[in-house]
Amino acid sequence: MLETLDAAAVRRWCAGGLAALKRHQAEIDELNVYPVPDGDTGTNLVLTLTSAQQALALDLDNSPEAAPTSTQPTAQTAEQSTEQVTARAGAQTAAPVRQSPHGRVLRLMARGALLGARGNSGVIVSQILRGLADTLAASTAVRGRDLARALEAASTAAYAAVAVPVEGTVLTVVAAAARGAVAVDSDDLGEVARAAADAAADALARTPEQLPVLARAGVVDAGGRGLCVLLDALVEVITGVAPHRRAPAPAPTVPAPPVTAVRETGAETYAYEVQFLLDAEPAEVERMRGVLAGLGDSLVVVGDEATPGTVTTWNVHVHVNDVGATVEAGVAAGRPYHITVVRFADLSGDEGVEEGGDRSTGRGGEHSIGQGGDVAAGVAVPPEPSRPHGRAAVVVAHGAGLAELLTAEGATVVRGNPSTLDLLTAIRSTGAAKVVVLPNDPNTQAVANVAAKEAYGHGVRVSVVPTRSPVQALAALAVRDPGRRFEDDVIAMAEAAGACRYGEVCYATREALTVAGRCQPGDVLALVEGEVHLIGNELVSTCAGLLDRMLGGGGELVTLLLGADAPAGLADSVRAHVSRRWPFVEVHDYPGGQPFYPLLVGIE
Repeated sequence: MLETLDAAAVRRWCAGGLAALKRHQAEIDELNVYPVPDGDTGTNLVLTLTSAQQALALDLDNSPEAAPTSTQPTAQTAEQSTEQVTARAGAQTAAPVRQSPHGRVLRLMARGALLGARGNSGVIVSQILRGLADTLAASTAVRGRDLARALEAASTAAYAAVAVPVEGTVLTVVAAAARGAVAVDSDDLGEVARAAADAAADALARTPEQLPVLARAGVVDAGGRGLCVLLDALVEVITGVAPHRRAPAPAPTVPAPPVTAVRETGAETYAYEVQFLLDAEPAEVERMRGVLAGLGDSLVVVGDEATPGTVTTWNVHVHVNDVGATVEAGVAAGRPYHITVVRFADLSGDEGVEEGGDRSTGRGGEHSIGQGGDVAAGVAVPPEPSRPHGRAAVVVAHGAGLAELLTAEGATVVRGNPSTLDLLTAIRSTGAAKVVVLPNDPNTQAVANVAAKEAYGHGVRVSVVPTRSPVQALAALAVRDPGRRFEDDVIAMAEAAGACRYGEVCYATREALTVAGRCQPGDVLALVEGEVHLIGNELVSTCAGLLDRMLGGGGELVTLLLGADAPAGLADSVRAHVSRRWPFVEVHDYPGGQPFYPLLVGIE
């Protein structure tokens, strides 16, 4: 039984937590609330912790007795690898701080997880580790009360990382762990760790009561399950005894509602959430605050204390209908950047941050960022760019055909399920001073937001346009105009993406209740903007039904992207159907090559 958590114990926790996640990887992947073939929370957590473990392995001074004053270590430069880029990136951004040996190792672990984070789950877990590291770095010894305090900070960091926190997710689980640890009120490290893990397990079991989408699917939250695995690994390191827990039993499924559920977050009156950082003087911020108050609600403007007449950084959040006017108000006040726009309609159907499965298309098998040498894990390490200048676009895509289409539009393409480091490397490889990122998936968006913040430290301004499908990225790139101001260009791209409705067709991987009824493995599912609308038993007729459903709401241009497994003649059959039923609609089809989805559809 350990009385304190030292550097060696932190290393054992990282290794043991990664091993435990690998054992439970398939189980966590199966906790996918959608019966589609791309739920991979377990895979994303394994990849995130693998990066953390690699950062520790590359620590040149891995002695627990390291000097208390240090900086993040610089990796060896003899070989170019993903792990070494991770360590170097940490070295470039770290400032000398007074920290204990265990604090230094925790910071390395958190930094590695951040740069290797994949999906919402990976991003949130990296923030939990950062909260632990920030709190414990200066502690001379970590006992029970210290761990409880650090878990409280970890919970705060996790909630702060999410624009629209949703209960019944990993956020709920980490908050419960912190409350359980604090309630013990003891310096017994093992007792506090066990209380935290037990409270997290209890909270995980209750997540279906908080999220109807989990109850309908009969599962607990996947990200929360992954966190419980990590906390149990910590208990084993501290006490020497592994907690014996059964995997959470499936919750009884509940009947699906006849229509899509009303969203649980967002505003009823306003359609968009806009957030950005702003460098401005206090007086200008006050004027902007008045303008934004007249445009929407849920206005929050926070910043450091500033002397009148001096420029400081502010974080701005508001719900509005007029995105352009909102950003223009920021431009009038100062210099807005890291602009993100979320359409609340995209959060409908109870789709929260971590709802039992990462909705990432693909499982991280391929990576390509254009020019550069291929190295480990498919990450290309670009040469150190000269002073950034000009503009560029970075787009996430899955499939050779999509990569070619997007590259032809002048974009740098990242293929696969990218980590923070993958996107950061792609952003820097462009050599541009201003970059727009199109993630094409809600989970990749979380990673893109982190990469944008990292890029700012390298002198690159990044705006993330929250595209959720490659068809939206094509629509956004079509209106890109380097002759416009960058901020205006980002707004135009966001509006074009938002005006493009998207659909997708795939095969069900398991039995599930959906808003369209019960599906069985092998059924053909047609989804409109992330929600199942049709269940069929034949691919062509279901694709035709999807087009009818979407064009019934209007549309002049249809874009079809054919997947890697699309049968010969699918495009011709769909085009013929549209020609008969919707003769005035223009149709374009392209070989996308994306996995899992025989057809992706865009309607403009």
